[in-house]
Amino acid sequence: MKLGFFLFSLVFYQMILEPGIFKVEGDDHEDEFVRVRGVQLLLNGKPYYANGYNAYWLMYMASDPSQRNKVSSAFQVAANHGLSIARTWAFSDAGDNPLQYSPGSYNEDMFLGLDFVISEARKYGTKLVLSLVNNYDDFGGKKQYVEWAKTEGQSLHSEDDFFTNPLVKGFFKNHIKSVLTRRNNFTGVVYKDDPTIMAWELMNEIRCPSDHSGNTVQAWITEMASYLKSIDGNHLLEAGLEGFYGLSKNESNPNFQVGTDFIANNQIPAIDFATVHSYPDQWLPKSSNEEQTLFLVRWVNDHIQDAQIIIEKPVLFAEFGVSVRNMSSESITIRDEFFNLVYSSIYSSASDGGAATGGLFWHLLAEGMDAFKDGYEVPLDENSSTATLIAQESQKLNRIRMKKFSIVNTKAKQVRN
Repeated sequence: MKLGFFLFSLVFYQMILEPGIFKVEGDDHEDEFVRVRGVQLLLNGKPYYANGYNAYWLMYMASDPSQRNKVSSAFQVAANHGLSIARTWAFSDAGDNPLQYSPGSYNEDMFLGLDFVISEARKYGTKLVLSLVNNYDDFGGKKQYVEWAKTEGQSLHSEDDFFTNPLVKGFFKNHIKSVLTRRNNFTGVVYKDDPTIMAWELMNEIRCPSDHSGNTVQAWITEMASYLKSIDGNHLLEAGLEGFYGLSKNESNPNFQVGTDFIANNQIPAIDFATVHSYPDQWLPKSSNEEQTLFLVRWVNDHIQDAQIIIEKPVLFAEFGVSVRNMSSESITIRDEFFNLVYSSIYSSASDGGAATGGLFWHLLAEGMDAFKDGYEVPLDENSSTATLIAQESQKLNRIRMKKFSIVNTKAKQVRN
């Protein structure tokens, strides 16, 4: 059995390294924007499903020309595994080597790094989801915006003032406009006109624990989504939610509230698709693997069903992972089982024309980035069982796209005849 699995893996990896193995005839990732129709994502008018990953470090690494090879390598390795969506940061507020030194004052070297990331993504047929601010202190986040407002004389007492203070909201709107209207130095294309970008994300993992009603977050998303769409009518927009429910469905949450409402927040008209994150090992740290698995199955399937029936929009599993740090020798097997459960639910929904459109694991690193390891990294450049599982999911989703592309073509010919 072990020898047979090894031979299968060897043949499989030779297959996925063949150029164009995942490309759909008539599908061009570089020319058109991804659109939404009902619970489906569309590319060039055809149903679009894609497998992807998170790589938050891309802009930071690309800001140093001597390190840009790591960005190119990551896109290449990912493309070899059929991965065609990457989610990354378009923010870094104050601190060492930031994107934004202070409100409206930008670091050109860092912006050039983001330019490079977008241009390289285009080369490798990768769509990008770009997040505009962090909920957490890492890379500045909403706390830094509040601190900036304090230096302007504002009397603020909580990070959650980020969502309500007019000056802070003005700072963030200025950042939205600065990023969206940036002209890429490598491609010459303004960001808001570049189809390489699939979607904008308002905030990474929005949380407002001071208001469990969800009203504060609801008002903020509504305002910011409307503002962003007034500048950019080309791209999709998602809020950046983890998937936590409001008070009306609190029993589905992992024993805590963060002031968001998966259903109400995603029903805002300017939000184009829903997002879900999944970290049972973090959210249920004292529970057994079996209990975490049961939670995961319910969590994933509930969100697919709610996206399809109640919200009536696509849903992207924008972050999921399990740490293999400080686990037993079976940790890779546990991670594979976790990934397989998420992927199986996505595939089942997608194959039936449901709301699930893809998943982005946390997270991808390039070779030579050991300092960025956090236990959740997946080394695609190693012939691991997890890497094989990821590539298989890419193939399965691609077959759905090919099948639906064939159906669309057949119907089009029937109409013409």
